[in-house]
Amino acid sequence: MRFFIADAFSEELFGGNPAGVVVLEKEGKWLSEETMVKTAAELRYSETAFVMPLADGTFRTRYFTPAAEVDLCGHATIATFTVLREAGLIGPGTYVNHTMAGDLEIRVSETSVLMEMGAPEIKGEITSDEELARLYGIMGLPDYHVHTKALYPKMVSTGLPDIMMPVADEAALDAITPDFPALTQLSKDYNVVGVHAFCQAKEENITAHARNFAPLYDIDEEAATGTSNGALTYYLRSFDLLAAKDEACIVQGEKMGRPSVIRTSIDGEKIMVGGSAVILAEGNINL
Repeated sequence: MRFFIADAFSEELFGGNPAGVVVLEKEGKWLSEETMVKTAAELRYSETAFVMPLADGTFRTRYFTPAAEVDLCGHATIATFTVLREAGLIGPGTYVNHTMAGDLEIRVSETSVLMEMGAPEIKGEITSDEELARLYGIMGLPDYHVHTKALYPKMVSTGLPDIMMPVADEAALDAITPDFPALTQLSKDYNVVGVHAFCQAKEENITAHARNFAPLYDIDEEAATGTSNGALTYYLRSFDLLAAKDEACIVQGEKMGRPSVIRTSIDGEKIMVGGSAVILAEGNINL
């Protein structure tokens, strides 16, 4: 079976967030979950997508970290449909992607891919002094008052739940140094994938700068996260920082030397996330 490595949310190689993509046979047989986890671990990327074309022109995609299956992965979806387009399996158009997070609309153009997020949901808020001190302390920013003057953290999901954690500015964002074992436990306690830290941008054409941490899934930091930035879009809307029909541009991965540009839009409860991707490598997996 064919596999690909693609850098998502970037127009250049070695930017954005790399993902593995394994293309299965049309209406074929799924590999065992154990094999898919081992394959993801062997490819060594934060997520690997296994995509199966279906007879009706739709697709079924499953997503695996090196540790476990997850419901949805934004950057791996952008990589997957870029791979399908570049491999000549699809052309520009609108498709349906069947995932564990639901049946999601995918819009493919000649140069980019936009994906519909799962139904947005605010799952809780972190507002008590005790909870805030724990969260910001774990992230290496013990003076949480500086960061929560106007905003406060919320657990938000558009397919996967993350804690949206505001920080004061880019200097604070850059200074984050998580206690990863403690963050792993906190993620379990709140039943989230991890923490998506962000600051509002000063640049006119950028909405926010962000960093994402998910050690519970063996991902200390990720250069671009579609689901998390879809959730961030809904979070910003909940504070009226985005209009009911608006677009956002979020930059992530700068600290990792892999700057990523994630573009999002919100229209009521419908959130789209997307960008470009570039294929780095392809080959065969002998299974």
